[in-house]
Amino acid sequence: MSQLTSYDPATGAAVGAVDVTPAEQVPAAVARARKAAPAWAALGIAGRAALLRPLAAAIGARTDELARLLTREMGKPVRDAAGEIKSVADGIEHELGEIEAALAPETLDDGRTVSTIYRDPLGVCAAITPWTFPFAMPHWMVFPALVAGNTVVLKPSEETPLIAQAYADLVRALVPDGVLEVVHGADDQGKALVAADVDLIAFTGSRAVGKLIMAAAAGGLKRIILELGGKDPLLVLDSADVDKAAAFAARNSFRNAGQVCVSTERIYVARGLADRFVSKLSTEAAKMTVGNGLDESTRVGPLVSARQRDHVLRQVADAVAHGATVVRGGEHDGLFVQPTVLTGVTPEMGIAQEETFGPVACVTVVDSDAEAVALANASRYGLGAVVFGADDAHTAEVARSLNAGMIGVNQGVYGARGTPWVGARESGFSFHSSRDGHRNFTQTRVVSRPKS
Repeated sequence: MSQLTSYDPATGAAVGAVDVTPAEQVPAAVARARKAAPAWAALGIAGRAALLRPLAAAIGARTDELARLLTREMGKPVRDAAGEIKSVADGIEHELGEIEAALAPETLDDGRTVSTIYRDPLGVCAAITPWTFPFAMPHWMVFPALVAGNTVVLKPSEETPLIAQAYADLVRALVPDGVLEVVHGADDQGKALVAADVDLIAFTGSRAVGKLIMAAAAGGLKRIILELGGKDPLLVLDSADVDKAAAFAARNSFRNAGQVCVSTERIYVARGLADRFVSKLSTEAAKMTVGNGLDESTRVGPLVSARQRDHVLRQVADAVAHGATVVRGGEHDGLFVQPTVLTGVTPEMGIAQEETFGPVACVTVVDSDAEAVALANASRYGLGAVVFGADDAHTAEVARSLNAGMIGVNQGVYGARGTPWVGARESGFSFHSSRDGHRNFTQTRVVSRPKS
C-alpha cells in the first residue's frame, strides 16, 4: 500500500505518513459505516452523547502534543494551534446541549390534529475537510453528524492527514467499530467517496470542487453541506476609528498567513482616511514576526505548500503589473511570505476577484459608502464582510446592504454562541452550527394523528 507523507512547511522535513486508501476500497469503508448505522442510531441521542462526552477530556489531556503536531504539519503558530485544539475541547459540552435541544421532538396541536416533528439520522455522512483548521474542521463535521445518529466516513485533506487522524483516533476510541471510518488520499479518494453509497456529503474547500461535488451528488439527490470560502471585504467608513480598523485589518488579513476562509482580502476605505489607514496598516503588518510556527514569537507562519505560495505570488505580481503598488511586504523565503499591503487595487484585477488565501491586504480607495457597498457586493463570493464606522444607524444600514452570510460591525464576523456559520452566493450551500445547522445532519419526519 502506498503512503501519503506529510511535510513540515517551515523546514521541509517529513513529519510522518499514513497509508493511502485505494480508491476502490472506499466503498468498503462506506459499507462498514452503513452496517454500523442502525445500532448507533438505536442508542438514542442521550446514549450517543454519553459515549462522546469524554472526548473533551481526551483532547484536553493532549493539547500541547496535538498543537505541536498541527503546527509541524500545517505551519500555523503553535499558540494558534493550541487555541484551535482547546476551542474544540472547551466547546464539546455546550455543543452537546445545543444539538440535543435542536433535535428534540416538537409537538404541534391545532385543535384537530396533533403532529410530532422528529429529526432522525440520515444514515452515512461523508465529511471532506480542509487543511486550514485541520483539527477543528473534522470535529465541526464529524461531531454533530455522530451525535445526530449518523455514522461518518472522514476524508481529511491530503496536506494534513496526521492531525486529522489523531482527532479520528480519539473519537474512535469512544465509539463502536464502523461508526467513524477514515480514508486518506487526494482527488481520487474524494471522488470515490462522493460517488459511494452515502446519504450526506459535508465539504469545506474551494468553490470549484464544491460545484463538482454538487453535480456528482445530483444523480442520487444526496444531501449536501458546502462551505466554499470567500473573498471577504472590509469597509472603512468616514466615521470609522482608523487605528482600530487598521489593527483589525492586519489581524484578519495575516492571521494563519491569510489562510482563513473569512480573512479580509478586500479593503474599501473612504478617501479622507486612506493615507492614515494605509500607514497604520503597514505599521501593524511590520510588527508581525514571520517564522517557524514552533517559535513562540512567530505571528505568521509559512504557507502550507509551494502550490499555495506560488498562487499568492502570482496574484501579487499580476496586480503590480496592472498598476497596484506594494506598500509593504511582497518578499518571500521558501514558503514564508511577508505580510503584504497593496494599494491601487482595482476591481478588474484578479486579486480583487479570486480568493488569495495568503497574507495580502488589498486596499481600494472609494469616494462614497455607496461605492464601497457596490464594490463589496460585486463578487461571486459572500461568506463574510466587516464594516468599521460609528456605532449608529448609518453603519448598521451599510452592514445590512452587504451580500454576505455573516457581517461584523466593528468586529470580525464570528457571532454569539448559537449563531450559524453561513455563506451567501457561491460561498455556501446549506450551513453549519446553530440549532438549524445541526438539523442539516438529520431527516425531518412528521407523524400526525387526530386529536382525541
